This record gives sequence, structure tokens and C-alpha cells, in this order.
Amino acid sequence: MTQPDPSLPRRPRGIYLLPNLFTTGGLFAGFYAIIAASDGFFVNASIAVFVAALLDGLDGRIARLTNTQSEFGTQYDSLADLVSFGMAPALVMYHWALVDLRLDSPLWGKIGWAAAFLYAACAALRLARFNTQVGVVDKRWFIGLASPAAAGLMMAFVWTMQEHGYAAGLRQYLALGITLVAAGLMVSRVRYYSFKTLPVRDRVPFIVIPLALLVFFALAVDTARFLLALAALYAASGPLHWLVSRVRGTRRREPDGPGDA
Repeated sequence: MTQPDPSLPRRPRGIYLLPNLFTTGGLFAGFYAIIAASDGFFVNASIAVFVAALLDGLDGRIARLTNTQSEFGTQYDSLADLVSFGMAPALVMYHWALVDLRLDSPLWGKIGWAAAFLYAACAALRLARFNTQVGVVDKRWFIGLASPAAAGLMMAFVWTMQEHGYAAGLRQYLALGITLVAAGLMVSRVRYYSFKTLPVRDRVPFIVIPLALLVFFALAVDTARFLLALAALYAASGPLHWLVSRVRGTRRREPDGPGDA
């Protein structure tokens, strides 16, 4: 058996636990969201999913910074994402509004829980497709709406509606529409900008500071509506980009005049 070179610096074994601890924290937040929703605390459940998204964004970066990436961490992160961004949003949305569809008719009740299952299944398919495309697709783009972004759209909607009481009599139908749209976008072929290739520099333009202050101000004034607007804009950016690309492509193929071939 090959002995390790004593001259090489030895990395502490515990450091490999660091990114997985963040993944576990995200998993806990997703699990807590399910429990909170079953007890009727829908705002707390929505916030927990956003906490899971924050931790999900940190674990991979910490693994890269500390050079502790592993196949175990990748698989564990994917399974945790299925709970936090698949099962948790689906069950929060079901307990919050989709369950009320059964009051209209038994058929609508079945549509409600089937829509929640469809979202969870699409999240699983989206994660499986992402895992098989790592290293193959352009890192600048996600193929389909990422599951954390879809969960953010769902939970920002629940949070806003719960706090402000918009369209209280129609919330189950609005919830059904949001759930189906989010599920469809996750498994679509629509491309979304991933923000993974943004340049990271020590110096940034001065305008970045006022923009950051504006974001903090909006979050402080009305967190729920600001997050909903942000999630909705990002969800719409993919279809809009696809539509613009199709229109430009059609114009390029059209002849300039009757005499052109």
C-alpha cells in the first residue's frame, strides 16, 4: 500500500464536513418548511425555503474555495435539493391553497394534489437532467428553470398572498396556475442565464453600491413583494429570451425584397 508523503501538507479531515454541513442546514430548512406548512405557519414555511436556497448557494462555493469537492457531496446536495426545492414547495402550496380545491368538487380536489405531485416530479426530473449535463452544457445557461428559482417563485407567491391577502377568493386557482407554470418551466428547454460566469473582481463600478443599497431598501420595506417581483422577472426572462431569439431568427431568414432568392 502506498504511504502518504510526510513532506506534503496534511489537510484536516474535518474540513470535508464543512460544505456538507451547509447542505444539511438547507435540508433541515426544507424539512422545517413542510412541518410549518402542515401546522398552518405558511410565512415561516416560505422563509425557510428561501433560507434553504441561500445555504444551497453557499455549500458549493465553500467546497470550491476549500478544495473539498467530492462525489458524495454532489449526490448529497442533489438529494437535499429535492426535499428543499421539490417536496417542500409542493407541500407548502398544497396545504396553503391547493387543498381547498376539493371544496369545489372531488375532481378539483384530485387536480389539486396531482398538481402538487407534478411539481415535485418535475423538480426531480430537473435535478436529474442537471446532474447528467454537468460538464456538457454551456455554464452560462441553465436548461429549464432551476429548481431553487422555481421554489422561490412558489414561496414568494405564498408569502405575498398570505401577508397581503390578495385575491383571497381565487387563491386556490392562482396557486394552481403558478404551480403548473413553475413545473413546466423546470422541465422545459428554455434557457436561463446562470450568473456563473460573472467576473469577480476586487474593484467594482461605483454604481454597484447604490444598486446594492436599493436592494437592501426594497427588502426592508416589503420583502415578500420584492422577492416575488424578482422571481417572476427571472422566470419570465427565459421565455422572453426565447421569443426574442425566434423573432430575430425569423427576420434573418426573410428575404429583403421580392427580387431576393
